[in-house]
Amino acid sequence: MFPKKKNIPTPEPQVLEVTPPPIFANARGHLHTVRDFLRFSVSRFNEAELYFGHGSDNAYDEAAYLILHTLHLPLDTLEPYLDAHLLPEEQDHLLDLIERRVVERIPVAYLTQHAIQGEFEFYVDDRVIVPRSFIYELLGEPLRPWIEYDELIHSALDLCTGSGTLAIQMAYHYPDAQIDAVDISLDALEVASINIDDYDLRERIHLVHTNLFEGLENKYDLIVSNPPYVDEESVAALPDEYWHEPELALGSGKDGLDATREIIKHAADYLNDDGVLLVEIGHNREVLERAYPTLDFVWLETSGGDGFVFLLTKEQLVAGLQQMNVLETES
Repeated sequence: MFPKKKNIPTPEPQVLEVTPPPIFANARGHLHTVRDFLRFSVSRFNEAELYFGHGSDNAYDEAAYLILHTLHLPLDTLEPYLDAHLLPEEQDHLLDLIERRVVERIPVAYLTQHAIQGEFEFYVDDRVIVPRSFIYELLGEPLRPWIEYDELIHSALDLCTGSGTLAIQMAYHYPDAQIDAVDISLDALEVASINIDDYDLRERIHLVHTNLFEGLENKYDLIVSNPPYVDEESVAALPDEYWHEPELALGSGKDGLDATREIIKHAADYLNDDGVLLVEIGHNREVLERAYPTLDFVWLETSGGDGFVFLLTKEQLVAGLQQMNVLETES
């Protein structure tokens, strides 16, 4: 059985001094129940026109999550607690978090230092992006056409691991695999280390501080990557919430493909003969296909659609790049 989280103590979030809008000061003493705070939160979130893209997609779900998590209540059980009265200390703490979400536009995952991906829970803070990769949906059964048995994965690589979420989920799906988790950011690797210890996976997941493949010597049966992929124009237009995330983990050159190009260029050298590469690229499918017309990309279906994650086998990589080199030479 996969190890449960051990709930290792983690650092307290940094509290910034902000001047609260009058409505928050006026609310103190007037909100008493969970229902009161839920209504107040949804009103303030909608009024502020917050952006929801870090775990929820609407004000109600985000408010319910923030309230339940902060009060240490089951995240899937709201109804029995709606008319429960909060202690003064609980009221103050919850109102402070709601205020910070509105005034500072901080993603709720950073306020709670908690993120959920599928059946897994993780520690996060502003040293890493909030986990939201579609790749976790594809591990295991969805890859069966290319990986007949999970036990065939003996070595795996998570490039740009961030908080280590994909590496940890690979360890669950591929119980015989030793996994390298790579990131250029030492700050990110510190967060990944917390999660790896939390799931008691230190003996199976090995953190590596490097830039993509630089210095790696192993070969892998499976390589996954959720690299930076936001293009220059889109980075400039990101909602305020995203500016709390490390910029290094978001943008990747003018067209968003700088990191992906490096991965495609070198991945075959680090794959075993039957190895598989899985990469998430955001909304860059058309740009990528124009850049690599000879590569036979397989686009996998996710909850977001079929244009976000591509798969290439080592054979497809080698053949496609060789053909591209021939075309470039002839031209």
